[in-house]
Amino acid sequence: MELIVASTIGVLTAGGVYLLLRLRTFPVILGLALLSYSVNVFLFASGRLAIDMSPILSKYGDGIYTDPLPQALVLTAIVISFGMTAVLVMIGLAAFLEAETDQIDMDPEVEEDAGKDART
Repeated sequence: MELIVASTIGVLTAGGVYLLLRLRTFPVILGLALLSYSVNVFLFASGRLAIDMSPILSKYGDGIYTDPLPQALVLTAIVISFGMTAVLVMIGLAAFLEAETDQIDMDPEVEEDAGKDART
């Protein structure tokens, strides 16, 4: 079980970083969403992976329960990442409507220097 969760965190992080390095706004937003999902899974897994255990200590039980703090942190992180994603979508949409493209422009001097280096 731990191997699956660790692999999932790694794949989500790698995909998020890959999408963050794109030159378009929509993949950057998706990359940030993937990174927030990987952080959420990491926070949730930090509370010990347990099956059929309640997050609340039972009054008459034997004292077996999971730590509720990571669950609360994940719930808070989900709300924050949803709000952040909504704001980024609105900023990206406004930039797209103003420039009629979602391409992120590089510095023109850097592009000219790269073109000169490629020709030589």
